Amino acid sequence: MEDNKKDFKPYIPADKVVPEFTFTSIALGVVLAIVFGAANAYLGLRVGMTVSASIPAAVISMGIFRLIKRKNAILESNMVQTVGSAGESLAAGAIFTMPVIFLWAKEGVADKPSLLTISMISLCGGVLGVLFMIPLRNALIVKEHGVLPYPEGTACAEVLLAGEKGGSGAKSVFFGIGFASLFKFLVDGFKVIPGTITAVIKPLKTELSAEVYPALLGVGYICGPKISSYMLAGGILGWFVFIPAIAIFGADTILYPGTEAIKNIYLDGGASAIWSNYIRYIGAGMVAAGGIISLIKSMPLIFSTFKGAIVGMKDAGGKSTLRTEKDLNMKVVLIGVAVIILLIWLFPAIPVSLVGAILITIFGFFFGAVSSRMVGIVGSSNNPVSGMAIATLLFSTFVLKLTGDTGASGMVGAIAIGTIICIVTAMAGDTSQDLKTGFLLGATPVKQQIGEIIGAFVSAIAIGGVLILLDKAWGFGTTELSAPQASLMKMIVEGVMQGNLPWGLVFIGVFMAIVVEILGIPVLPVAIGLYLPLELSTSVMIGGVIRWFVDKKSKVKSDDSGSGVLFCSGLIAGEGLVGVLLAVLAVLGFEEKINLSEFVNLGTVGGIILLIIMIGCVVFFAMNNKAEGAEAGGGKKAEKTEK
Repeated sequence: MEDNKKDFKPYIPADKVVPEFTFTSIALGVVLAIVFGAANAYLGLRVGMTVSASIPAAVISMGIFRLIKRKNAILESNMVQTVGSAGESLAAGAIFTMPVIFLWAKEGVADKPSLLTISMISLCGGVLGVLFMIPLRNALIVKEHGVLPYPEGTACAEVLLAGEKGGSGAKSVFFGIGFASLFKFLVDGFKVIPGTITAVIKPLKTELSAEVYPALLGVGYICGPKISSYMLAGGILGWFVFIPAIAIFGADTILYPGTEAIKNIYLDGGASAIWSNYIRYIGAGMVAAGGIISLIKSMPLIFSTFKGAIVGMKDAGGKSTLRTEKDLNMKVVLIGVAVIILLIWLFPAIPVSLVGAILITIFGFFFGAVSSRMVGIVGSSNNPVSGMAIATLLFSTFVLKLTGDTGASGMVGAIAIGTIICIVTAMAGDTSQDLKTGFLLGATPVKQQIGEIIGAFVSAIAIGGVLILLDKAWGFGTTELSAPQASLMKMIVEGVMQGNLPWGLVFIGVFMAIVVEILGIPVLPVAIGLYLPLELSTSVMIGGVIRWFVDKKSKVKSDDSGSGVLFCSGLIAGEGLVGVLLAVLAVLGFEEKINLSEFVNLGTVGGIILLIIMIGCVVFFAMNNKAEGAEAGGGKKAEKTEK
């Protein structure tokens, strides 16, 4: 594509009108927003990570439009991924914070949030994220074309262009969904195969384990061997250094927050009990420090980009008559922002005070503008969303405490503020990437912006239903839904408001983060590996090894829009969707009726065999569909969402 912004001409010229904002594109986008939003909600609540829906949504839309023999549908496909990707972005912000209130409800601290509360909080954050980005489009997307690469947005444009010219990876996504659905049903539906393979290592008083789930392999493949190895390093640090050290040296010691001797904790629950009582606090400190470190390192860039974005806003909302330069009217944007801020303050279902609404206005616009530009420079994978969320929670909780809003109301208010800001940040970044894709293809900005808002509306309603459903089925903080990020946010808010954290363990994690940073290693992947159970990091690493193997054996290095990544995106979507379906069955009382474990139980051997089959499937699709993957995308880096 042409990088000279003065001579740039989009694929569809400004004077040419082709189908774009159609009933088919909006309806398909809405369906994919719900599908990928639900799937990513389930994935994020299990492993603390989400993956982008942009490229999978793009290839699915291309496949469907080809199936119905729709021609000149490139802008319709772009509209589908614009609306569809909103579901993932909004889900990411909601699931990493909102389950905290459910956890407090379980403890009797607060009431469970209603569907109306969850949906309204999510809707306000989603729409604000879109509106805050709109005035910046001209400055960031148009004027900075050729300067800001926007890797994910460019990759998605390449995929759509390749699909328009021939070739589609849609079948790879659908195959992934099918295989993952089958595997997930065998493990968690019929329960004929255990979900975890475990080997106890008695001399070290620990264990080595791996989960038998397709989504984890998919996450590892998409992240690649380097990020996966960082996660595994954190897991090894926790399970083969800290757990043995605590169990061996502190055998007769009663260490807070434990209530009995460490040796008794180990005898009662094994290495997992040691991890639950102690290691997760070390991990929480490391994750929090890692997020703040990434934010501090980005501060010069944050302030310079924010300043540049504000200066560029003076040309926003101009009177250009060109189709490709029309944005949503600035008066509509400003009125929309004002209405939403008032809604946040005055709507009874949203537990945010006037002080909180002011904080949301300040943090929301600042982080929204920062996120919109930073994803253009470093990509969404390196956008410090988690650092921004943690900083917001810390500051908001302190402010609410100082203003006398303490106890349950203050903590719930802080989480509501953090949720809205987290969604604003994620949605602003997603909107800027989508508008970059549209800019390259020749889409109409105002239509994309309306599409983003539609995606936010639909996703906000859907995410409320998904969270309530999952809570009824299993509950957050359980084996099925550990909700790691929400647990971290809960610790932060309680630690500031009540002062009840085991600060010694937390600061061990903080200084571990500093050591890792000094060594020049990315902190967050290592911290996430330490914070999560080892079986997750092990399976993610297996996916990373598969990616390394495929790259090594292939003459052309696999790219993040190739069929291997598309198949793995299908694995993630398939497992997430079946997870939601199983939650429905559990709520309806059918969970035990499909449980066949009393009749067939393949045990550890079955788990190993299934894991080998899953590995074989990923390798097969990554290697044998390489040519098709090359047609589907042009070697750009696809989107992974760092949280």
